[in-house]
Amino acid sequence: MAETVKLSLENLKVLHEQNPALMSYNVEFAEVTGGTFWKAYTPGQIAGTEEFHVDISGGLTAAYKDLMQIYPPINLYDEKLRKLAKEFGPVWVRVSGTWATKTYYDLDDKMEGKVPEGYLNTLTRKQWIGVLDFVKAVGAKLMVSVSACPGVYGVNEAPVPPWTPVEAEKLFRFSADYGVPISGSEFVNEPNMLAETGFPQGYTPADHARDQKIFEKWLKDNYPDCLYIGPCSVGSDAGMGRPTEKGAGGGVEALVGDSCNTSALMGSDPCHLDVFSYHYYNGVSERLGSVMPQMHWLAQEAHTEDYLAVAINSAKAYGPLRDKYCPGGEMWVTESGDAGGGGDTWASTYLDVIRTLNEAGGFSRETPGIIFHNTLAASDYAYLDRVTHDPRPNYFAVLLWTRLMGTTVYDTGEPVRMGAHVYAQSRKDGREGAVYLVINNSLEETTTVELPKDGEIYVLVGEGGNKRATTMTLNGRSLVLGEGDTLPDLSGKSVSAGKVEIAPLSCAFIVL
Repeated sequence: MAETVKLSLENLKVLHEQNPALMSYNVEFAEVTGGTFWKAYTPGQIAGTEEFHVDISGGLTAAYKDLMQIYPPINLYDEKLRKLAKEFGPVWVRVSGTWATKTYYDLDDKMEGKVPEGYLNTLTRKQWIGVLDFVKAVGAKLMVSVSACPGVYGVNEAPVPPWTPVEAEKLFRFSADYGVPISGSEFVNEPNMLAETGFPQGYTPADHARDQKIFEKWLKDNYPDCLYIGPCSVGSDAGMGRPTEKGAGGGVEALVGDSCNTSALMGSDPCHLDVFSYHYYNGVSERLGSVMPQMHWLAQEAHTEDYLAVAINSAKAYGPLRDKYCPGGEMWVTESGDAGGGGDTWASTYLDVIRTLNEAGGFSRETPGIIFHNTLAASDYAYLDRVTHDPRPNYFAVLLWTRLMGTTVYDTGEPVRMGAHVYAQSRKDGREGAVYLVINNSLEETTTVELPKDGEIYVLVGEGGNKRATTMTLNGRSLVLGEGDTLPDLSGKSVSAGKVEIAPLSCAFIVL
């Protein structure tokens, strides 16, 4: 059934003010040091013409050789990378990931590339200066998580002793002395997966609750201007994957088995957080789908109401936990993307723009906060291609959001439904009016939008009408870089009061 949406500026109701850095991003620690990360899909797999298959007969651990590959460190001085990142304006850059939990900070270069016992890898002085210079060059704020692996605690010690800030102090002090202080920090990336995330063997939720308080005291005593963000859990309190008969999708225990929820991580005497954080993924990618099919969505489901609702349902699920452990604080999604495991085959195509913009609109309506897209330039869900740094469709979609959407969030009064996901915020230019985002996620039906006045429209769709196109069009113009890596024309077109039609599987920003 075709939908009709009637826009009315007079009926908009103010909900709250949004964080201006809503659309931020991650740079994986594995990118900075170089290391193992998700193997790239082939062009055929991205297009959907070649099936992705991995042999799991020997178990998931054995299959990792087909799922992962070793990458060299990213060059954060690359002119094109910096130029495109800076276009987002003032944002947060989170340098973290499971790799971060297992890293030794060799900031005086004494190890000469060697990895100390109890760690997985080393961070050199040059590599970290590259991060600090990048953050400064793009005008961002820096967020991290710290090392908390067997090397920090004491290799093979049992029971696990309290965490010590010996490594964290090196990273924080070096950054401050260099003139780019760490402005926010989580304790550990995805601690609810316990041993899988890098903690010593035998580490318990009670150990984490103890250590988070140790980290809090150290942070507030030594770096009081740094936001304390946490607990950074993933999939433990909100479902992932397709809904079960009980409503929610599977939890992270289906992925690693040894896991716990947020309440267990925080303990009976919780620390005091400045910001509540969690990770959201719709499920797992094709890389892991054969192992846990209930947590994997198919490409033909990526436009459906159930699929698009996962991000918003996650925010709703974590909201009460934020209110309990960080009352009055913001909620940050410190990792976000279409699927855990490096992204789905279509993550780099137009099809994922529907999910990305719907998450931005729906999350922004639910709460003030920040969404850290995973990642800037690593794996198939990144904004930029790892090798060429050419922008993918999600890059341009988010760039338009940051250029058009202001910080005042409105309730449009329109219920979310197939063909009509409607969100509204103030105008970024500060002028009177509002910017609407209308997402038509129907594959067949055109959505009619009634405009009360003249305005400007920006319609996004996959090139050639292909939902898995690696190039997106704006009002019919292909969005690709020009000579000298110049941005394409991102202007809208005038539209008169009255009815406009939004084609199937299209996203439209409408400025009134």
